[in-house]
Amino acid sequence: MSGVLTEVTPLSDLDCFYIVDRRKKCFNYPIHQHKEFELNFVENAQGALRIVGDNVEEIGQYDLVLIAGKNLEHSWQQGRCKSENIREITIQFAPDLFPDSVLSKHQFNSMREMFRKAEHGICFSLPTIMQTYSLITSLASEEKKFDQFLQFLYLLNSLSESEGRVLASTSFAQTGVGGESGRIIKIKQYIGEHYNEPLRLADLAEVGHMSPTAFSRFFRLSTGRTLSEYIIDVKLGNAARLLIDGEKNISEICYECGFNNQSNFNRIFKENRGMTPRDFRAMYKKNKKII
Repeated sequence: MSGVLTEVTPLSDLDCFYIVDRRKKCFNYPIHQHKEFELNFVENAQGALRIVGDNVEEIGQYDLVLIAGKNLEHSWQQGRCKSENIREITIQFAPDLFPDSVLSKHQFNSMREMFRKAEHGICFSLPTIMQTYSLITSLASEEKKFDQFLQFLYLLNSLSESEGRVLASTSFAQTGVGGESGRIIKIKQYIGEHYNEPLRLADLAEVGHMSPTAFSRFFRLSTGRTLSEYIIDVKLGNAARLLIDGEKNISEICYECGFNNQSNFNRIFKENRGMTPRDFRAMYKKNKKII
């Protein structure tokens, strides 16, 4: 993405991962991207904003996010956080630390699925954070490197066995679909190619070789969302990408992404992304650093 800081991480070729445990008074690092995977834990920063792709959320007392999407933009910003004793633990590791030859083994099934979801960024629930808190907070102080790696492996496995909520939309993160039935993949690909056109239930049902009623039920059971919710998310993800990657005006982006009018686009964007398209673009531009 043009204009976003590409971070050169401190990860050494001689280390399995890089970890830093720091205390800070504020968040001041801009929106950035890097090729390395990152697990980021934040404590005592209630009210701060977490930005992962086109997902912007205010965090609570604790936050734990895994980002495994190559060059997926992300940042933590001050927001309404008033704390002057923020703790942040960041673990970065190379994508090839766990090559396909390892992840394809049965023992790594849950971890493979976690990394797939983390291409969009995933955040973990408070119960999961509490269950893994001691592992996360003691990892940096472990002096025996091999024991430290085993703890890290155990931490990843524990997280992979919990539920993680996906953050950035597929269309924004520009990732493919995977781990789903062939029928759902075919339908999602069709929507991705035609999202800016009128999409009728009957036409999509025909793509899935089902009746409209059966298709609606099948789609919701398979994705956890209604068809209309999914189509809106695809449109908004593409709109968000255009807002930060290009110079087209908001009106052009509105119609290019299949919305009928700008007021409707503004309303739906704010309902789903927490801010207007104009504010979303301004937030990214404010945090850009051209390199």
